[in-house]
Amino acid sequence: MELNPADRLQEAVSLRAEGDAEKARLLLAKLADAHPEDAQIWYQLAWTHDSLGLEREAVPLYEKALSLGLPEKDDIGARLGLGSTLRTLGSYGDSEKLLREALAKYPQRREFNVFLAMTLHNLGRHAEAMELLLVQLAETSSDEGISSYGRALSFYSDKLDRVWS
Repeated sequence: MELNPADRLQEAVSLRAEGDAEKARLLLAKLADAHPEDAQIWYQLAWTHDSLGLEREAVPLYEKALSLGLPEKDDIGARLGLGSTLRTLGSYGDSEKLLREALAKYPQRREFNVFLAMTLHNLGRHAEAMELLLVQLAETSSDEGISSYGRALSFYSDKLDRVWS
């Protein structure tokens, strides 16, 4: 008896997690052909392409998943995956645009700031990138040494080039 699509999708996710991403990719490609309107399948297929180093092929898969609509958790993952993938492909402007849109939609999700900081670095906007990273570090670190200087890190985050006299 053939497994239902949800079971097959879970099987593919498990295969990828167990290190057999190529087998997962093949299964997901078949599922996408059979269920072209299933956003979850397209998202997992994109993620699997990314994990195999097939970033260029992953981009339209992420875009398809996002266009079909995903539950919030997967929408966040797909936006982050696509933004990161665009950055690794050198599409820095597209990466910045997508990550900023994701931040507008999910302002509480700090991971977008961290990936945006990497993109800003690639764009040569180092001070802006450092500011984002320092704020994230100051506001989220549980390290005693860093958290004890959280106020200072936040204060200096946008004053890195200032010289005090």
